[in-house]
Amino acid sequence: MRKRTWGFIASGLLVSLLLAGVVSSFASADPDGLESALREGCTVDAAGAVTGGDCPAQREAEHEIGGPLADYGVSGIADDALATGLSGVVGVLLTFALAGGGFWLVRRRAGQQPTGDGDGAAKPTSAAGVG
Repeated sequence: MRKRTWGFIASGLLVSLLLAGVVSSFASADPDGLESALREGCTVDAAGAVTGGDCPAQREAEHEIGGPLADYGVSGIADDALATGLSGVVGVLLTFALAGGGFWLVRRRAGQQPTGDGDGAAKPTSAAGVG
């Protein structure tokens, strides 16, 4: 790969890491559209916990998967801004690694030489078309 391509990839990764790690801590703490829709018909206290009513959000604990990056944070870190930023950075790195690995696999398969098992396209021809 050319040096210019690596610079482009590295700068894109750096910008993504900065956005995920720094800017994400300034995101609104108010519920997003999905959470608001799930809480319609319920009574919610000041901390955001459902205290009564009838809405789908009352059953969210039954379906929560959990995990180390659940709810836009890293479990075990008390500082919300740090947990959110670290969660974003980990997410960017995982996405970059998976996408990079996928592109590498596709590129390797597309660049393989033909096996020569009777396929007419396996014979190289000259630029003039005479082979």
